[in-house]
Amino acid sequence: MDLRILSGADVRAALPMPAAIEAMRRAFGQLSAGDATVPLRSRVPTERGVTLLMPAFLHKSAELGVKIVSVYGENPARGLPVVSATVLVLDPETGLPRALMDGTSLTAIRTGAGGGLATDLLARRDARTVALFGAGVQARAQLQAALAVRDIRRVYLRSLTRQSAQMLADEISGWENPPQVIPADSARHAVQNADIVIAATTSATPVFDGRDLRPGTHITGVGSYTPQMQEVDAATVTRARVVVDSREAALAEAGDIIIPGAAIAAELGEIVNGSQPGRLNADEITFFKSVGVAVQDAVAAAEVLSAAEKMGLGTVVAL
Repeated sequence: MDLRILSGADVRAALPMPAAIEAMRRAFGQLSAGDATVPLRSRVPTERGVTLLMPAFLHKSAELGVKIVSVYGENPARGLPVVSATVLVLDPETGLPRALMDGTSLTAIRTGAGGGLATDLLARRDARTVALFGAGVQARAQLQAALAVRDIRRVYLRSLTRQSAQMLADEISGWENPPQVIPADSARHAVQNADIVIAATTSATPVFDGRDLRPGTHITGVGSYTPQMQEVDAATVTRARVVVDSREAALAEAGDIIIPGAAIAAELGEIVNGSQPGRLNADEITFFKSVGVAVQDAVAAAEVLSAAEKMGLGTVVAL
């Protein structure tokens, strides 16, 4: 039995953003159609931290995988990351393992791709400007995904520090056909100039005022991940048509939804499947809230493995 081991660099090479977005279309469509088995996330606490196990099986595409995430707060003292992740791909015909890959890079890409799919389905076709809140890994991934589905010309960037914003701006300038990056003087300055707003921060409180949103704006929120965190304010969700990756997960984990008691109009997969409409008109404000679901990992990992086999990536070991 052979097992292919794939590094973060292998994952990034095997899963370009356009391919990842199409993989998310498949993942969310099957999730909302009831064609996926997604058991509850398991938690294994130890004296030093906690390990989470997130399995998923997609029936129609026959993709089976498990993501394992460990959160150990004392790791930095050992020169190690607080959060580490790996993904195991299993053969649904035999149950045997086929690949083990870096889950940190996979998570960044698949989360960005989920936002990219939402942008493709919900943002106006003529959207050209982005207000980007955050300058970390997910801010990069979300912007790359937006660039994959819309002709973005300008990015109004807001970050906690001038240094982090400048580092991201410098990186973006080296991308192919990069948009112009404009440091935003304020959150209002960013939002009032934006067709698309991306919130990808660790803030527990709103990062912009929803009353500043222009008609027709699309918002993607990926930062807040607990019932107590509210990165996107009540004014936004009150004005917007709200779409989520999973109703069950959003109502359990997303403070952006829970705190204001937001009405959820649709799951992203329902729009993919045609059972719910996408954007209704040019003036509609839309808000996509992502908390992340295991089907994204299983489908993305299967996509990585398929490409890696064709490209000869990774190291194959005999177990």
